[in-house]
Amino acid sequence: MTSASVESRPRRSAARAGSAFLTTHPRTRLALLLAAPLFWLVVVYIVALALLLVTAFWSVDSFTGEITTEFTLDNIIEVVTGSLYQTVTLRTVGVALAVTLIDVVLALPIAFFMAKVASPRMQRVLVILVLTPLWASYLVKAYAWRSVLSQDGILEWLLAPFGGHTPGYGLPATIITLSYLWLPYVILPIYAGLERVPDSLLEASGDLGGKSWSTLRLVVFPLILPAIIAGTIFSFSLSLGDYITVNIVGGANQMLGNLVYTNVGAANNLPLASAIALIPIVIIFGYLFLVRRTGALDNL
Repeated sequence: MTSASVESRPRRSAARAGSAFLTTHPRTRLALLLAAPLFWLVVVYIVALALLLVTAFWSVDSFTGEITTEFTLDNIIEVVTGSLYQTVTLRTVGVALAVTLIDVVLALPIAFFMAKVASPRMQRVLVILVLTPLWASYLVKAYAWRSVLSQDGILEWLLAPFGGHTPGYGLPATIITLSYLWLPYVILPIYAGLERVPDSLLEASGDLGGKSWSTLRLVVFPLILPAIIAGTIFSFSLSLGDYITVNIVGGANQMLGNLVYTNVGAANNLPLASAIALIPIVIIFGYLFLVRRTGALDNL
């Protein structure tokens, strides 16, 4: 018997013992499987948010430009009471709400057709078509809409015979572009919710004399409301934090993301940027708190 085979026996026995231990202790096995992703989540997300919160209570020395780690509420007070930040916050929330409303209105008929009208083969094709825009670069899509909405763009060319004009750059262009960017994120949860609605319920409603609109309003809508809210979480939160689209098609209009970017880069005021960044975080956490009992979070 060679020395190599003798050395391999303890290794195999240790491996078997470890395998037997994990087999009989499912919680330990689950903990080991989740250790790496949970560590990444804690370090990248929770710790980053904690540092962001702490930084918001620091200040920048006006002479040296260095960050002073002494506790102060100046940044929070400035963000809460400053007219600029109030105006930008209202503008940002208004844009996010408009984008969310537009996406829900567009997503409902598309998702309903995919789930209840299209054949199984057509469903697969439509799902691919909905997902296809997500494969393209964010910047490519944003600049494509900049070209479409420009004064010499294709939209101007299409509207010219009817005396119409393109909205150009500004908040309308921002809303249009963001609605296009986040529409797939709204369609998919609603489509998944509609798939879970039994066809027998629709047939029973029709047998009992229910008209199409009554069936949709009284039977389908209450069942897919959590899925709709789940889609709005995506469009609303993504619009709140966006700043690239505003820079590309928004003209001189600013949103909260632009103020954060400006204070981090040009102004070199990280504490104030952190205080501004807390606004969309507080808004989205408040929204999640309101919808947590609807079951929407289970559809994400």
